[in-house]
Amino acid sequence: MKIYRYPEKETWPELTRRPVLERQEISDLIAEIFKAVEKNGDQALIEFNKKFDKAVTENIAVTKAEIENAAKQISEDLKKAIAQAKENISIFHAAQKQEAEKIETMKGVTCWRENRAIEKVGIYIPGGTAPLFSTVLMLAIPANLAGCREIVLCTPPDRNGNVNPAILYAAQLCGISEIYKIGGAQAIAAMTLGTESIPKVYKIFGPGNQFVVAAKEYAQRYGIAMDMPAGPSEVLVIADHKAVPEFCAADLLSQAEHGSDSQVVFITTDFKIFNQTMDAVEKQLKKLPRNEAAAQALSHSCFILTENLEEAVEFSNMYAPEHLILAVEDFEKYIPEVQNAGSVFLGNYSCESAGDYASGTNHTLPTNAFARNYSGVSMDSFVKKITFQHLTKKGLRNIGKTIEIMAEAEGLAAHKNAVSIRLK
Repeated sequence: MKIYRYPEKETWPELTRRPVLERQEISDLIAEIFKAVEKNGDQALIEFNKKFDKAVTENIAVTKAEIENAAKQISEDLKKAIAQAKENISIFHAAQKQEAEKIETMKGVTCWRENRAIEKVGIYIPGGTAPLFSTVLMLAIPANLAGCREIVLCTPPDRNGNVNPAILYAAQLCGISEIYKIGGAQAIAAMTLGTESIPKVYKIFGPGNQFVVAAKEYAQRYGIAMDMPAGPSEVLVIADHKAVPEFCAADLLSQAEHGSDSQVVFITTDFKIFNQTMDAVEKQLKKLPRNEAAAQALSHSCFILTENLEEAVEFSNMYAPEHLILAVEDFEKYIPEVQNAGSVFLGNYSCESAGDYASGTNHTLPTNAFARNYSGVSMDSFVKKITFQHLTKKGLRNIGKTIEIMAEAEGLAAHKNAVSIRLK
């Protein structure tokens, strides 16, 4: 842990800087993967499964029988938990629907905006040691609510060529039947370019490692949109004298266990809480199954003492964390001051894990300081907004002179004529 006691503000930019990854080598590999998928389609994917995941897959598509069999492989308790999470996520995201409202900007001139679902979307779900079936819910639910016609899901298989049953169960529960056994950058390439089995999509969603992130960025060269730029998971906890050190430590470790490159920051105004939280982190770390990755993440984490909570929030706004926890007594006071954060958790009992799984908010959030200019995934992420306008004869008479003067001033005679010819 890196400890900073009352750091001067001129040092904050350095403290908020994330590690910079060497991108050139990754970019070259991504280009090679896209080229192979474009040339050889499914066969390239089968070979990449063997090369990167040591998985033997004769067929890329998950069969109906595999999907149905998944329900038999998970416990009833997990099924109930997934159902509860699905209900809460559905309630929260359904409330985001907006009806079109027609606005008369002047007499005879009416404008409005309507939503149209993105017709084809791709969802990437990480597998491996942490199969994120919860992300299936976070992405498939708003996609369905938005009305996306085709939802394609890609996730890496295990060495036996099987997909984690919880991922398949969650997908089936959300009505997804197009599921493919392919992970990493090659999955992004497949959804970008299309293969014999996997259809091309218009926008790709989902978290992943640095190769997946780089592949999503590369996909934009082909006109494919992505949900947001992303990086390693991160949390920033702000605590005052009323915070519970054990709770703060647990929240810090919940992000640290994601991987060695996870970002963990703890800020407090109370010296006692500062020391007790560090002690609690050390004690809880020893009991974690994934403690090696968490320990590596903690090795470059920051523990910071500030003079007051105002300074702590100011630092947080500069850092722009994916997750922000305000473990402070009067959290309502500081809500208006939060400018940059993916998702905010208020008080001692709002653990970050609640948002990760079941409270209802979406856990697909901007990282790497992109919370300064990106929102987390919502139903809006799966729609386009199209504007409409209708001018009556009277409306054109009312606004026509304004258009003619502006068009002439820009030297665009045809624009002016499109109005003049109607007015005549």
